[in-house]
Amino acid sequence: MDFKTPGQHKRFEDFAEHWRGVAPDLGVDEVVRGAEGPLGAALEVGGRVLANRFVVHPMEGWDGTESGLPSALTLRRWARFGGSGAKLVWGGEAFAVTADGRANPRQLYLNPRADVLGGLRALRDVLRAAHRELGEDPDTLYLGLQLTHSGRFARPTAEGPAPRVAFRHPVLDARAGVTSDAAVLTDDDLATIQDAFVEAARVAQAAGFDFVDVKCCHGYLLHELLAARSRPGPYGGDLEGRTRFFRETVARVRAACPGLDVVVRVSIGDLFPFSKGADGRGEPAGWEAQVPYTSGFGVDERDPRRVDLGESFRFLELVEGLGIRLVNLTLGSPYYNPHLQRPAAYPPCDGYQPPEDPLHQVAEHLRVARACKARFPGLAFVGTGYTYLQEWLPHVAQHEVGGGHVDLVGLGRMVLSYPELPHDVLRGAPLARRKLCRTFSDCTTAPRNGMVSGCYPLDELYRDREERARLEAVKERLR
Repeated sequence: MDFKTPGQHKRFEDFAEHWRGVAPDLGVDEVVRGAEGPLGAALEVGGRVLANRFVVHPMEGWDGTESGLPSALTLRRWARFGGSGAKLVWGGEAFAVTADGRANPRQLYLNPRADVLGGLRALRDVLRAAHRELGEDPDTLYLGLQLTHSGRFARPTAEGPAPRVAFRHPVLDARAGVTSDAAVLTDDDLATIQDAFVEAARVAQAAGFDFVDVKCCHGYLLHELLAARSRPGPYGGDLEGRTRFFRETVARVRAACPGLDVVVRVSIGDLFPFSKGADGRGEPAGWEAQVPYTSGFGVDERDPRRVDLGESFRFLELVEGLGIRLVNLTLGSPYYNPHLQRPAAYPPCDGYQPPEDPLHQVAEHLRVARACKARFPGLAFVGTGYTYLQEWLPHVAQHEVGGGHVDLVGLGRMVLSYPELPHDVLRGAPLARRKLCRTFSDCTTAPRNGMVSGCYPLDELYRDREERARLEAVKERLR
């Protein structure tokens, strides 16, 4: 690599100089103030008061049972989330609403032949118990479940991809194995999927969850619908049509589940799909031939190498008009521009070397969150992209929250290796450097090769599992 990672900077001055070189318009705090500072400040969201600004992001689990229920590994993961100290757990999990909407065969899903209610209650209970063991009141947690359908990236069995798409895509069809219109979901198919979203919300509420996330990100079905300009009928065309499924789903969930909050995680910006270039780096090859690029959402049609928030702001106006007050912002997709979606020093097995210093993509996440907050001050935003900052995560996070640029700081991969980070930051303890995620991407490479998800380099449980040797063999073949 031709850049220094944040963890290679041992002094604040060195990291700050690097950060200024990448993002002179942003900033970083030298002194982290713990619970007395911005990260420990209370935040009122929709009548609920959160005691700090840390959020556990939802992640797609690869460790459920074949029937879609939590395994011992799933329960352990949720217990670690509860022991993080974060007061908002955004689902902790991407929960598929149908069997064919799973992104992997071991994802939790709404299985009518299994005790899904019992499984979700077990997750909630183990998370709350761990929060209590931390010395915190579990009733101060705000806990939700992310509801999803993987659409184009569905892979519900070990036999391979089984994409169900919103429209034919000029670039992604070939990657997903879409060869005919048979993969395109009909309006009747979408009606059935919407029914499943509503039923999943009912089960989540019965299990004691406070909210559900109607997921609109990372290239999955509802995110793809936001870009379905070429789709005929009521769920495509103009923005009113492209947001219809989302609006209908929100309305139906509210009607069926009074008292259950509805929130949204959205890929608010995107880029043209990237691929590995001759030098191993990611590049948006062939983008010129697709201009105007009308198959994306939150991307510049004339130069799809750039994010464009024009329609994104119109979506947020709609969200605000629906009375949704909490929005989790992300960018892109792990399938076609992972360097943007999840900045990392080391790519997963099916990825590419970062095209530039990943701090540039961290800065893009922060800038987009700033733009959204400035335009919609009445919405509470969760920011993304912080894990790559490593030692300097609390310093940048405090600066963003303290400046009013974002309301909450979301952590994904970091809580797989170091779930206690929020608790340590808030109590003023030194960071446990040996637990910090170094973005090796093993948590993606392992499941992409049929192994359970987890932090193999740093979590002792996964480090000692038999899959570790298989994972190393896969990585060796790629070198």
